[in-house]
Amino acid sequence: MINFYNTFGKVSMTGDYFAGLVSAAASSCYGVADMATSGASDTVKGMIFGSDHPDKGVRVTEDGGKLVIELHIKVTYGLNISAIVKSITHKVKYVVEDATGLQVKKINVSVDDIVS
Repeated sequence: MINFYNTFGKVSMTGDYFAGLVSAAASSCYGVADMATSGASDTVKGMIFGSDHPDKGVRVTEDGGKLVIELHIKVTYGLNISAIVKSITHKVKYVVEDATGLQVKKINVSVDDIVS
């Protein structure tokens, strides 16, 4: 849960909200085939909730009042991975900062698979 204060008081946003927001932004980028599981917790959630749970491949944490976002993606074969990652980082940063008003400190993108 991410907490911050504004003129109206304390605002709390859940990790599920951020995960859904980030996942939708990343998935809409050209060349992203799917979000990948980012570890054992995603694997267990996939078994319980199905293969398409909202926080699949996304982890959002807070560091000094700024967000640190970790993404695990699958890309389409034959495309420039560097260009895809650059596109994702720009779009995710814009979408998150525009929707929440919070600053993004860092976005780490891991390409876990290449699909055809």
